[in-house]
Amino acid sequence: MLTGVTVVDFSRHLPGPICTMRLADLGAEVMEITSFPVSDHGKPIHTASREARETGAFYLRSHRNHKSISLNLRTDEGKALAFALARQADVVVESFRPGVLRHLGLDYDSLWEVHPSVIYCSVTGYGQSGEMYQLGGNDLNIQAVSGFLSAVRDTEGKPVITDLPLADYAVGLYACEQVCAALVQRFRTGRGAYLDIASGDLLSSWMGLHAILSTKDHSLARKGLLSYQVYETADGQYVALAALEEKFWHNFCRAVGRQDWEMLYQATVDEQAEVYEDLKTLFLSRTQSEWSELGMEVDCCLTAVEEKENWAESLYVTSREIAYTLPYLERKEASSPGHPSPAWYTDHTHELLKKKLHLTEAELGRLQKHGVIPAIPS
Repeated sequence: MLTGVTVVDFSRHLPGPICTMRLADLGAEVMEITSFPVSDHGKPIHTASREARETGAFYLRSHRNHKSISLNLRTDEGKALAFALARQADVVVESFRPGVLRHLGLDYDSLWEVHPSVIYCSVTGYGQSGEMYQLGGNDLNIQAVSGFLSAVRDTEGKPVITDLPLADYAVGLYACEQVCAALVQRFRTGRGAYLDIASGDLLSSWMGLHAILSTKDHSLARKGLLSYQVYETADGQYVALAALEEKFWHNFCRAVGRQDWEMLYQATVDEQAEVYEDLKTLFLSRTQSEWSELGMEVDCCLTAVEEKENWAESLYVTSREIAYTLPYLERKEASSPGHPSPAWYTDHTHELLKKKLHLTEAELGRLQKHGVIPAIPS
């Protein structure tokens, strides 16, 4: 769908690359500007498992289909090459703190002077303005300041840290959406766009209606309902019952032979403590697999809580062939400590500089000699 669209990606960490990876999945050509001489781009952090490091799964979750160009942006020639690539691009994505790329001469205003139709997307945590725009922050901070973290609590009321970097993934998808909309606008009008994309804005907007309506007298909380719970099964696994609508609750009650529960589809755990205990006992009478079969046979919004270890073999993932679309390569040790393995990382610097900027071998050799670009990988 985006074949013919060129993207230059200056972003780091997770949100920006998620955005450009999605654009690449849709057919765009994404050229990822990585640091040189030392590149940590795509390098697994300490939380990545050994299996993820050795197979490249960590890298491929956010950098697949990217073509890497390694440039030394501390040099004038490196910055000039980056600018020349950006002025040819349809889309530029970056995720530095506000002002960093202005210092390098790669900011939107500088690029707009020679390329007014460019779509320039800045992906940050706190945006380009406001009291917090210069602060550093990670996914947990964004969940916290947006109020999202306050909505996810354990039984003692303590906010829960999720394994999934929700804010990073969400803003990456949101940025991709905004870029696609800007491309449509440019197709119609010829105008480019500057996109100020902040993960704090996104999660805060999600929390807005919830915050307004979640008062003492009017709460949107569903987790207190009998019909909207996670229940443990006989084999120590879990299933999710989300029979919010009356018809689904009735279907469930009839399937388990408890028609006497039908009028309780809006009842809470606190109101019906005995029924809640009966439900817990009921779910402990069958395995997760058996409850999953029931959920497939009876239209009652009952599904298994799939574990990460079995994700690739789960019914939904296999039937939709999702795992097939996510490459997961054979184990292979990195070529050198701290550098991505050739099995899943390829440097395209020489190839793309020749193709895009028409540099000669002699020019590439000179740039290599002066430490602007790396040597051709062996």
